[in-house]
Amino acid sequence: MIQINQACDYIIFRLKVEGESQLNHLKLQKLLYYVQSWHLAFYGEPFFNGKFQAWVHGPVNRAIYNRFKDSKYMYTTINTSDLMEPEIVKTLDGDSKEHIDSVLEVYAGYSDTELEAKTHAETPWIDARKGYEPFQRCEVELDESTITRYYKARL
Repeated sequence: MIQINQACDYIIFRLKVEGESQLNHLKLQKLLYYVQSWHLAFYGEPFFNGKFQAWVHGPVNRAIYNRFKDSKYMYTTINTSDLMEPEIVKTLDGDSKEHIDSVLEVYAGYSDTELEAKTHAETPWIDARKGYEPFQRCEVELDESTITRYYKARL
């Protein structure tokens, strides 16, 4: 298992090297969520430490939110200058890079709001938000067993 900040930095590095100009906090959170979700589906265990909460705009990891909250708003562009570990491409193991890359191949082409809409239509987020109004604050964690079942059924 890797640290969530390593996954975060690798996503930033990889997308920025490829010229992604629309990477913001909202999109980054959703990409991290899908990296975790698909690892749970394929391997039955988390890819990195950290859970996701059912926030209004989709799944959010609190540690990543805290990392960027003072300098990045939801739609503020994230750049390579935001990396905690600039050498991440050299230090992250090959299997971890391969897993993240496979998820990015599917999801990186979506916009931030398209990813938000996708997560809003999926059972793990819907179940965690039960009893909450659409714009009501919610810090309920998405259940990992629900995530695992939901994505495993889509393999």
